[in-house]
Amino acid sequence: MKVFVTFFVLLFCLANYAQQLIGNELLEKTIQYHDPNNVWNGFNGSLQITMEIPDKPKRVTNLAINLPEEYFYAKASRAGNTTEFILKKDSCTVKFNGKEKFTPEEITKNGLSCERAKMYKNYYSYLYGLPMKLKDAGTIIDPKVTRKSLKGKEYLVLKVTYDKEVGNDVWFFYINPKTYAMEAYQFYHTKKGSNQIDFNSGEYILLSEIKEVEGIKMPKIRTWFTNKEDKLLGTDILQ
Repeated sequence: MKVFVTFFVLLFCLANYAQQLIGNELLEKTIQYHDPNNVWNGFNGSLQITMEIPDKPKRVTNLAINLPEEYFYAKASRAGNTTEFILKKDSCTVKFNGKEKFTPEEITKNGLSCERAKMYKNYYSYLYGLPMKLKDAGTIIDPKVTRKSLKGKEYLVLKVTYDKEVGNDVWFFYINPKTYAMEAYQFYHTKKGSNQIDFNSGEYILLSEIKEVEGIKMPKIRTWFTNKEDKLLGTDILQ
């Protein structure tokens, strides 16, 4: 009987171990899964991403990211047009179909600005740098880890908010309780003038398959949906 009780207690402890994790501990475990050799801060690599959006032409984006050199390059091609953004430290270059001079109409229609270049850099560095980017300054990790089901699968959920200077959205990251792989994330906007979540806003993103790039396990496929209507917005495929 004593052996049986000890075995039962052991099983109970194992089953509740994940629930006892605090937010930063869970973050460290999912980082260990995705970046086991701690190489993200020295990342220097290339990515090709195909974006598929319902009823629109595909967009193929070639990226070069060199974090130590503060270099970012993006070349996006869609429907016969090519846009290039090049950032290196404080310098910025924008090209459209090989040209560096544009008409006002071209600028407005195609977002040909250094502000757009910086947006691209932040967007791709954030998404493909997750979960490591959750250690950036201004990121607030909720110490409470919850359990939640998404698409019929149970996850450990990490809640993340940001300093006001960084952003006002609230993010939830869905972590596999066995492998600690990040398999989905979700964000909501907050209501104007408050910290309350607007549950009719935002999107959720399902991650599937893994592709190793420069030693980092990145999701190969990201599928985007609206939170409110559960509407498919598009799919990003890492080639």
